[in-house]
Amino acid sequence: MSNLQLPKWRFIDESMTAKNRSALESFAMDDTLCHLVGQKMSVPTVRTWVHDETVVLGIQDHRLPHIEEALPLFEQAGYKTIVRNSGGLAVVLDEGVLNISIVLSEQEGSIDIPAGYESMVEFVRMLFPEVSEQIEAYEIVGSYCPGSYDLSIGGRKFAGISQRRLRQGVAIQVYLCVEGSGAERARLIRDLYETGLQGTQTKFVYPDIRPEVMASLSELIGEPLTVEDVGIRVQLLLRALSEEEVQMGGFTPEEMELYLFYLNRVVERNQKMLARG
Repeated sequence: MSNLQLPKWRFIDESMTAKNRSALESFAMDDTLCHLVGQKMSVPTVRTWVHDETVVLGIQDHRLPHIEEALPLFEQAGYKTIVRNSGGLAVVLDEGVLNISIVLSEQEGSIDIPAGYESMVEFVRMLFPEVSEQIEAYEIVGSYCPGSYDLSIGGRKFAGISQRRLRQGVAIQVYLCVEGSGAERARLIRDLYETGLQGTQTKFVYPDIRPEVMASLSELIGEPLTVEDVGIRVQLLLRALSEEEVQMGGFTPEEMELYLFYLNRVVERNQKMLARG
C-alpha cells in the first residue's frame, strides 16, 4: 500500500487564484499549512498553485557578482523576480508550470528527507501512469536548480523537488513544467548566470545551463497536456488515495489569521535579505 494512502486528505486548488499574486504568498501558504498539518489542526493537504511569469531566485543567485546587470534581463522578458530564503537556485514559474505541495505531519513519526522526496516521486509517477516507468529521479547536469531528485524522462528534466519543514509539518514541493518549452525557460536562467558572472571566479559553483536537457511534459509525452488537465488528475488521484471524502476549499477565518502572520514573516525576511544583498 502506498504511504500516501491516508484516511483523509484536504485539497486546496490555487492554480487559477494565485496567478497574479506574488510567489512570496505561496511560501507563506506552505508555511501556514506546515503549522496546521504539523500541529494536527488540519488533515494532510495537497495544494496546487500557478504564478504568472516569475523567476524565483535562490540566496546564492542574489549574490552573483553582477546581479544588478542580470535582473533587467528578466524585466525585459516580462518576468518579475523574487528571492526565496530557503535553499535551492533559480527556477522559472509561468502559466505552463504547475506547482504541487504535499504537506504531511511528523507527529506520528519522523519523515526523513529522502522519504519526503520519495513520496513526491511516487505521487508524480501515479499522476502520469502512461509514462510512470520512464520517470527517473537523479541530478540532471546542465539543468537549472539541479538536485538529486530532478525528475526526467530520457535524460530531459521536467520537474524539481524541494522541501520545507516547520512546526512538525513537512511540505514537499514540486514544480512541473507541463506546457511550453523547457529549453526556453532554461535559456532565461542561462542568461542570468552568464550576465551575473561575466567570467568572474566565485567560491560558489553556479550551474552551467544547457537548455537542451530541459523539456516540458507535453514535449516529452508528445501529446498536448495542460495545467488544467494535470489539476484534474491531482483531484482524481487524491480521491483514490483518501479513504474518506476529500476535504475541499481554502482557509477558514482562523487559518487566515495564521496565514497573515506567516505572510508578514516571509515578506519581512525577504526585505531584510534584499537589504543585505
